[in-house]
Amino acid sequence: MGAGKTKGKRAIPWLVLALWAGVLAIVSPFAAQLSDVQRNRITDYLPASADSTQVAELQERLPGGESTELVLVYHREGGLTAGDRATAAEQVTRVAGEHALTGTPRGIPSTDGTTLMYPIVTTEPGTDEDKRDAFVDAVREVAHGEGGLTVEVGGTGAFATDASEVYNSLGGPLLYTTVGVVAVLLILIYRSPVLWLVPLVVAGVADFLSLGVAYGLHQAFGTSVSGQSSGIMTILVFGAGTDYALLLVSRYREELRRVERPLDAMRAALRGCGPAVLASSGTVAAGLLCLLAADLNSNRGMGPLGTVGVLCALVAMLTLLPALLVLLGRRVFWPLVPAYGSTPKVRRSLFAAMGASAGRRPRTVLAAGAALLAALALGALNLPGTVKQQDSFVDPPESVAALEILAEAYPEGSAQPIDVLTPADRADAALAAIRGTQGVSDARKSRTGHGWTEITVTASAPPQSAAETATIERLRERLDGSYVGGASAQQIDLEDTNARDRLIVVPIVLVSVLLILIALLRSIVAPLILVAAVVAVWGAALGLGGLVFGPVFGFEGTDPGLGLLSFVFLVALGVDYGIFLMHRMREESLRGAEPAAAALTALRSTGGVIASAGLVLAATFAVLTNMGLVQLVELGFVIAVGVLLDTFLVRTYLVTSASVALGRAVWWPGPLSRGPEPEPERTREREQVNG
Repeated sequence: MGAGKTKGKRAIPWLVLALWAGVLAIVSPFAAQLSDVQRNRITDYLPASADSTQVAELQERLPGGESTELVLVYHREGGLTAGDRATAAEQVTRVAGEHALTGTPRGIPSTDGTTLMYPIVTTEPGTDEDKRDAFVDAVREVAHGEGGLTVEVGGTGAFATDASEVYNSLGGPLLYTTVGVVAVLLILIYRSPVLWLVPLVVAGVADFLSLGVAYGLHQAFGTSVSGQSSGIMTILVFGAGTDYALLLVSRYREELRRVERPLDAMRAALRGCGPAVLASSGTVAAGLLCLLAADLNSNRGMGPLGTVGVLCALVAMLTLLPALLVLLGRRVFWPLVPAYGSTPKVRRSLFAAMGASAGRRPRTVLAAGAALLAALALGALNLPGTVKQQDSFVDPPESVAALEILAEAYPEGSAQPIDVLTPADRADAALAAIRGTQGVSDARKSRTGHGWTEITVTASAPPQSAAETATIERLRERLDGSYVGGASAQQIDLEDTNARDRLIVVPIVLVSVLLILIALLRSIVAPLILVAAVVAVWGAALGLGGLVFGPVFGFEGTDPGLGLLSFVFLVALGVDYGIFLMHRMREESLRGAEPAAAALTALRSTGGVIASAGLVLAATFAVLTNMGLVQLVELGFVIAVGVLLDTFLVRTYLVTSASVALGRAVWWPGPLSRGPEPEPERTREREQVNG
């Protein structure tokens, strides 16, 4: 009978592998299709109710709504020559001969004679983005200059193509760089030629699963998918998944010294660290799902996709990883194999020394750490204003270069028109009202159809300047029943919606995380400490961003969604590490340890794992700083810096010193605040099994 049970237990890892093979076979056709449903236009990020979104949707229904608009910009610093103008005319004629343009292009010279622009419009690509990109590339092959003549192809069509190219290029480099960074760190952490590969392969499997699940969410519920959200999903799979793997492998190695059979050691390891991993992943998922309350499509879509990444990583690390480790046996740890009955070398660890310093003067350490975080947070006052669309690329593409030349050469009017859609029966009155609005230099009807008239408005101020923003706001106030859109209006709506989302989502995240921690730790004080700590880390990380974004990175602005997204990720992920520490602290207290001893023991036992996990998570988010979009660089920097602050300052010093200073009061009003509870039965059983 006993032999039969043992044989059945040994079959469990193989059954788990077979189950995973079946799951991957099912999701495989869907995982490859996620990139096909990504949408990265700014109107895909905005809420449907925004004025600028309404304009974009109405424009597509108007005659010519499927058109692609470009501007060929010819420029010479000292002034265009007759030869330059001849070159421009010849190239534009060639473009018109090779493509079906709507109307004959007409050159518009600048007053200073340095620039000549040719607006061209075509309906040839229709609404097909691939055909649009091919058209833009074909025009760029024709339009080129030499001998000091600069030729740039800009306009809304070219900008959309350039943005699409950057977003489409994120997937491969993001994945490869993330895998490479995690691989290097795991090799350094495990110091084994084999062990590092196991969690990395499992993370890759979890990432593949997340792609299929995310595609299913999109098909079933219309969840928005962007290059940003899918990229961050991959980051979370590898970052959070590797964190869970580090915790599990550390506990498994510990159990292998006390338990003879790997399967039994893994069962003990899962019982020991499983609750903390489940609680931490649940907290992260709950925090991310709070983004569903956001109005901005990009924020709302980030919640489900981020949750999918975390949960896929959790399932893989608690099922597939244990199965592989058990099948590989102790030899997977070579050359540092944990032999049964052996005792690890006792060394004076860095975290023991750090814990001792926090334990000697807890109040002093707490005050100094809080003062440091507060000082760093002041740097947020130096954050640059909202980034303009043309400044959102780390390396400005050709369409942005064209826009900059136009803005300088044609200072009498904005290089980006403001689009107004008004009911056709009010078009004349609306046109008169627009022309009488302060800040408008020109306005004219451009298209009519389906009961709407489009009016193209030129502002006297530069694009996305404070003066142009004021003009757009005045137009919206005066034009009742009309919609005001265009690139600048989209940016205003983006900033306003982000501000509203912060007011709604931030309190929901704080309350949700706090309630989960209270239920998990059976205390009010300890959760308040953890939440206050991660909020302080968020402020300090933003402050460091303010000190480097402009002066060091040279960024002209800050992404309007940075505050909210960095808050959600840092609170959720920071509390994640707090759970690891507090769970072990509570476990030591249940065994009868005094509060100070419990805090220091928890730090000594989990400090190394938390530090390793923090380094991995920070490194994976730091991968975003190598991407080509300012918003991703800023988000990656703030989260990476925040995770490092949380790992090496807040968890190590501040939470530990606060726990030592408060003593049993840290567990108030739970039973532990009055003394140790009787040890749970399952803990005693585990120790008996471990012998």
